[in-house]
Amino acid sequence: MAGNVATSAVINRGMVTATVMLATLMQALDTTIANVALPYMQGSLAATSDQINWVLTSYIVAAAIITPATGWLEARFGRKPLFLTAVIGFIVTSMLCGAAVSLAQMVMFRLLQGIFGAPLVPLSQSVLLDAYPQEQQGQAMAVFGLGVMLGPILGPTLGGWLTDSYTWRWVFYVNLPLGVLCAFGIFLFLGRRADRPLARRLDWLGFASLSLGIGALQLLLDRGERLDWFASREIQLEAALCVLGIYLFTVHSLTASDTFIDLALFRDRNYVIGIMLIFIVGVVLLATLSLLTPYLERLMNYPVLTAGLVLAPRGVGTMAAMLLAGQLIRFVDARLLIATGLGITAFSLHLMTGFTPDVAQGTLVRTGLLQGFGIGFVFVALGTVAFGTLPPALRTQGTGLFNLMRNIGASIGISVMGYLLVRNSAVTQAGLVEHVTPFRQVIRDHAQQLGIATVHGRAALAQLVTAQAEAVAFIDNFKLMMFVSLLAIPLAMLVQRPRRPPGKEGQAGTLAEA
Repeated sequence: MAGNVATSAVINRGMVTATVMLATLMQALDTTIANVALPYMQGSLAATSDQINWVLTSYIVAAAIITPATGWLEARFGRKPLFLTAVIGFIVTSMLCGAAVSLAQMVMFRLLQGIFGAPLVPLSQSVLLDAYPQEQQGQAMAVFGLGVMLGPILGPTLGGWLTDSYTWRWVFYVNLPLGVLCAFGIFLFLGRRADRPLARRLDWLGFASLSLGIGALQLLLDRGERLDWFASREIQLEAALCVLGIYLFTVHSLTASDTFIDLALFRDRNYVIGIMLIFIVGVVLLATLSLLTPYLERLMNYPVLTAGLVLAPRGVGTMAAMLLAGQLIRFVDARLLIATGLGITAFSLHLMTGFTPDVAQGTLVRTGLLQGFGIGFVFVALGTVAFGTLPPALRTQGTGLFNLMRNIGASIGISVMGYLLVRNSAVTQAGLVEHVTPFRQVIRDHAQQLGIATVHGRAALAQLVTAQAEAVAFIDNFKLMMFVSLLAIPLAMLVQRPRRPPGKEGQAGTLAEA
């Protein structure tokens, strides 16, 4: 019987891999694809600029709350039923989002879409880890990483093209073909998990307190910039609720016998270091992307679609690095791969500190390829070592927390970089304005070229000063991201090289039989 399971796993492994790749890509795309369509939704749904942002906020908060519960949901309902329900629910709510005729409907449907989408990425990663023996898990993480990393990169490009060519509703309808293929793949090729963990009673206090902390944190990060951070009573309240929720969850977890998140996860050194490093990857990857998009669109006046096409090559670099790292990790110390990837990422950010408002497209493409290559190396090696020593029974819960930390890192990175961009731009602009006097020869030369005696000329000079101030602020942020990447390298050196267990192809059978 064991032999049959192993054979089944080998036969179905390719189809299962393709299926979970679709699920991962579908969910990862939806984290960014709707962003470019917000201005079009705003007019169609008769919403203000503040109200329309709830389309993004509702999805992010719902997904953040449900992601840590994936392990318990799998144990309670089974992996295949949960996976199938999540995919079908994601398809249905995507269609409802596309058909929404009011802001209230859209926010409600996006919240439901976030709930159904939350388990997709943790389940996909857990399924792949169970499908492949340890010596091939680097290749499995390479495939998984393609979906996770390419989704946010391709999302704005695809969203811009769909919105320009059709209507904003197609950024949701595009999930239908992907979702249908994914659902059929799960139904046909994903069997029942042989080593399904025992269902435990839901720790309601742990779940509620963690949900309160995470939900308040995501609201704070998403709305902080628009509400001027702690000058707003709403942000102050959300910060207090976040601290209260995390405090209650921590105290409860340390004193209760049966907790929402199994504390055995934190006894695995590699896993703990892994979630710390994936947090940093989330900060660097998504924060850099969030900086580059306005850099191209505001400072360089690129159309949305052109900006997306210029950013797309970093996806090519990521893909190449992941495929290469998936092979190298069988022979090369994972710590070396992580350190190399972080070093390449830091070097690419160093090159970006030389950007100007008229930087050549070739330079943008080269730095994007290089940065994508570095991040790809890190992600594959990190996914392999973080779960290489984790017991299989803890994998789904572990992947849920792993992906939650990546998403929180991304949210914090985007919010902090956005705040620093506005602050540094204002400070730099104030400093530049002090030097705009008629006594400086360079100012007199520009004044003549711009025709500063006219209203149009003075406006052009003010616009030039603002653009230069923003460029300096962007460069300061790129420099900060470079130092963050470099400081993560010593942390990677603390990872212990996992000892290879007795290799049995049959142990991989739990993937196809999951």
